Amino acid sequence: MRCDQHVTTTSATTGDPPVFPTADALEERRAAARRGCTRWLQGHGDIAPADWLAEVAAAATETDLDRYGDGGEVGALEREVADLLGKEAAVFMPSGIMAQQAALRSWADRASTDAIAVHGLSHLVVHELDALPELHGLRLQRLTGEPRQPTVADLDALAGPLAAVTLELPLRDAGYLLPSWDELVAFSEATRRRGVPLHLDGARLWESADHLGRSYAEIAALADSVYVSFYKGLGGMAGAALAGSADLVAMARRWQRRHGGTLYVLLPYAVAARDGLRRRLPRMGEYVARARELAAALDALHGVRVLPEPPHTNAFRLFVDVEVDRAREAALRVAEEQHVALVFGWDAADVPGWSLTEITAGDATLAWTVAEQVEALEGMLALARTL
Repeated sequence: MRCDQHVTTTSATTGDPPVFPTADALEERRAAARRGCTRWLQGHGDIAPADWLAEVAAAATETDLDRYGDGGEVGALEREVADLLGKEAAVFMPSGIMAQQAALRSWADRASTDAIAVHGLSHLVVHELDALPELHGLRLQRLTGEPRQPTVADLDALAGPLAAVTLELPLRDAGYLLPSWDELVAFSEATRRRGVPLHLDGARLWESADHLGRSYAEIAALADSVYVSFYKGLGGMAGAALAGSADLVAMARRWQRRHGGTLYVLLPYAVAARDGLRRRLPRMGEYVARARELAAALDALHGVRVLPEPPHTNAFRLFVDVEVDRAREAALRVAEEQHVALVFGWDAADVPGWSLTEITAGDATLAWTVAEQVEALEGMLALARTL
């Protein structure tokens, strides 16, 4: 299907349901449309590969190369993260999945049990193909499966010994939800009374400090190990860091090597991560403020709901009273015809006839006004309702 081919029939004139393109055809159109867009609603927008590599090259500061994860930009990044989080040591890894497996396997190796407490909607459960039980033989004990942060009562309800307890901050698949600071402190104290280490899945920890009202070091002090990501709010290329005590990080480094994570050179990922810490970490408060302003304006529209309201971080869920195929088609037409990238990733909501997506604020979001963004989204939804 060519990029200019859309819906083959419409119900506006015939009364029959429209026939939408296949998933492969949509992806082909989406890729072409993205290349032509000049304005972006989400995150930091797109950048051409050559331009991105040029940015990374200009941001490099260290004169020595890293070798197998040692020294150079990687070593500098690890020191910066350990300082930011107030931890004794940190290790850079190519992915957050690897970092968290290394952390939780290390905690289990030091315990008398293979049980790990997790939320049923956590990334560890939903998005990693059962990596912890399949690769490491760990047993996942669910604190709760409800779309909320777990509580002390949830922890107390889990009988038997635990090797570690995990918290995802924020809980992405529940709408980027965070606990209050007092709730987080109470949960941390409960794990320590029980004598169990607390591990924070902080894939978006940088984005969470505004809601919690504390520094990164104060948040991390409530946990025994913390994972952070560099390619989400910080806009890096890839990679993550695990921070904690020196002995835990040393154990995790061994598991990193067993996972094949000590690549010969990690230079571009580490440089991009340090650049994100320097350029974007100071702007996290701006991203969160824009997400809240945009969410409030959208929530006031007919047939639109946001979750949570107000957002806890720079991201929130958007629900619209439009069927998912119509939402996808309308978003693509706006990108193709107006060169504006609004939201490409729509899914069917639990309520029939409604769709949901996620909005994440970043540099690109701050480049135009809330009024302009609401007008653009209103126009997209109006188009979707006519298809």
